[in-house]
Amino acid sequence: MSTEDTERIKMSRAEAGRKGGRTTKDRYGEGHFGRIGKIGGKKGGETTKRRYGSEFYQKIGRMGGSK
Repeated sequence: MSTEDTERIKMSRAEAGRKGGRTTKDRYGEGHFGRIGKIGGKKGGETTKRRYGSEFYQKIGRMGGSK
């Protein structure tokens, strides 16, 4: 077994995620995560609004404000 194989076996999920995140950052730049986050938040919000309606946001907004 080569050293590379041994390192691959010993890598935890957290380490693998960190390594992948760093690689993505190096490849696409620091702003990449912000851009994909905005897209994901927008798409998720549209889906939630279609599924539950505008009233849902009003309800959870009141719940959040009461804490």
